Amino acid sequence: MLQEQSDLSLIIAQIVQKLKGSNLYAQLERQAWASLQRPEIKLESLKEDIKEFFKTSGWEKKLQNAVYSELTVFPLPSHPAAPPEHLKEPLVYMRKAQGSWEKRILKSLNSMCTELSIPLARKRPVGEQKELLNKWNEMGTDEPDLSLFRPVYAPKDFLEVLINLRNPNYENGDSLSFRTHLGLIQVPLKVKDIPELKEFFVELGLTTGQLGIDDSTQVPPELFENEHVRIGHKVLAEQDSAAAQQYIRQGSPTALRAELWALILNISGQPEDVLYYEQLKTNVIQHDLLVDSLIYKDVKLTASNDDYYFVFEDYLYQVLLCFSRDTSVLGHFAYNSASPPKSYIRGKLGIEEYAVFYPPNGVIPFHGFSMYVAPLCFLYHEPSKLYQIFREMYVRFFFRLHSISSHPSGIVSLCLLFETLLQTYLPQLFYHLREIGAQPLRISFKWMVRAFSGYLATDQLLLLWDRILGYNSLEILADMFTQVLVYYGFSYYKHLCTSLRVDMDLLFFRVNT
Repeated sequence: MLQEQSDLSLIIAQIVQKLKGSNLYAQLERQAWASLQRPEIKLESLKEDIKEFFKTSGWEKKLQNAVYSELTVFPLPSHPAAPPEHLKEPLVYMRKAQGSWEKRILKSLNSMCTELSIPLARKRPVGEQKELLNKWNEMGTDEPDLSLFRPVYAPKDFLEVLINLRNPNYENGDSLSFRTHLGLIQVPLKVKDIPELKEFFVELGLTTGQLGIDDSTQVPPELFENEHVRIGHKVLAEQDSAAAQQYIRQGSPTALRAELWALILNISGQPEDVLYYEQLKTNVIQHDLLVDSLIYKDVKLTASNDDYYFVFEDYLYQVLLCFSRDTSVLGHFAYNSASPPKSYIRGKLGIEEYAVFYPPNGVIPFHGFSMYVAPLCFLYHEPSKLYQIFREMYVRFFFRLHSISSHPSGIVSLCLLFETLLQTYLPQLFYHLREIGAQPLRISFKWMVRAFSGYLATDQLLLLWDRILGYNSLEILADMFTQVLVYYGFSYYKHLCTSLRVDMDLLFFRVNT
């Protein structure tokens, strides 16, 4: 009991400390001072009167949403004596594997820099700055020569690292379970089984209506859709992040999705947020980074060749280039197993006071990175709002898909969950595929790393991402893939393997089956 109280006190103190540095805190402070001029505020009941003013004016709800937003991303409390790196990743061998992977990425980046004789960063000449500013909204028309650039790594490279991941506390002679022995992922992590998944995804049960299924043309709208839309409008009117997150577990109506996601992510689009985006844009105009070419290359290789997303090429450049300059993204490394790469001023190699994070946000883009942004372009057409939504989605969810950790939503756990479920419910299929050298994970991995972006039709993908936000978890990525295979069997798996784009009428096949 005392430990729980201590943990709660620690969480409260850290959230308060973080909120004190936010725009909301400054706004609340201004409103509190302004309220002193109101006649209903009495000196003898000052504290209670100001609380009542915040409640009636809507500021209390904004504060509650901010606290709830922090709680959804806040790492679980650890032992007071635990070192800081345990917040990032509690398992030592995971931290070492992530560190080795980062060194490999940096080696690839530095070798490309040396081969092409291109600096990591340079200030653009004035003429180049003006040219970029003039074509900011038409960057997709530019055709720079990117033939010499290559992605730093692709999902298949990352998969090989995960396959070779081992816990040194397990000797080769230790008896491994049958399922663990068959799969590619050979680390002993706890993942949910079917009963636990049923309990966690209870709203996906057969007795609960789902957008994407129960709003189909065969089902009269008055049975589910109309009432669900009505509740959605009520949730938006209340401006309650927790209620919105619960509501969206059954899917979001298309017309309400943009507002609901912004409410869950606590994105309000304040003028200072627009100003911050413009400052990032100015940094892009003034300085050229090597990673800019990697972003251009990735967009050209992926989204520009996609039937759904090629029209958003300009938006993708704007958002990703600004994202690479955003130092606020560095904050997520407090609970990310990865560490931001460092660079040194020329001639000062190894001297920490001359070290800087490179790129400024600490994230080196890989092949397919732009596909995290592309689906959001269907929802948000104002660049600064689009940017804020993507940044929040990344620091909450997407970073876990390309870093090595033991977190339940981390890519290692997702791979293990997928293989475990598939081996349990389709053992003959799994064994046959293993025998012919076609491990299912080698095909499904790139789907999960991209959170299915580029592999599902956009309307179905957004329904999937509804549930990611609703459950604050990426586990549904592994569960959904397995449920489809269980339902359709081997013939559908062959279709998955041979088709670039999948049309799934039963995208959210219920976990109860």
